[in-house]
Amino acid sequence: MYKKTLVSLLMVLFTGTLILKGQPTGNSTVDLLMSAYSARMFTSDPVSDSDLDLILKCGLKAPSARNGQPWKFTVVRDNALVAGVISNATPGNVLILVSGPESSQQGMNSDFDYALATENMYIAAQALGLGARIYTGPVSSINSGKKQTLNIPDGYRVVAVLRVGHVSKDVDASSSASTRKTIEEVVNYR
Repeated sequence: MYKKTLVSLLMVLFTGTLILKGQPTGNSTVDLLMSAYSARMFTSDPVSDSDLDLILKCGLKAPSARNGQPWKFTVVRDNALVAGVISNATPGNVLILVSGPESSQQGMNSDFDYALATENMYIAAQALGLGARIYTGPVSSINSGKKQTLNIPDGYRVVAVLRVGHVSKDVDASSSASTRKTIEEVVNYR
């Protein structure tokens, strides 16, 4: 009994170590999450309408408090407008501006809802073999003077910007991603 328990524990520890080091687990969702990274180097290959549609549908499927689904998504494909939002724009990239009602109180459930919708689309883009990056830096500039130009719905404020585009096949999570903290630095057990 003791030997079986010890072997089982060692298997779990070994498997956990492989997962943390990016080794395949055989579970496509876990493997995707372990290999995902925020892309920085995009190519100018355009994002297809079918990929964009699927990414947006994944955003719609995000959970939300009391199923309120408070978000609106604004797709920006115009290269000049994209360049007006992010400084290192690449032709062919798409921005998805995630907005929520101005009347919603910041820091409440709705902010978490917007984050879940953004993350769903981020993961969907990566699952389709595209690069994705979430920005919050441009939000203030958009909300203070670019909402009308970007066609943000009346009564809404932008809370996040998701960039989607193709990345070079030579780039991967191991060579491109910044280092991550160890599990010991982040997790506490009691």
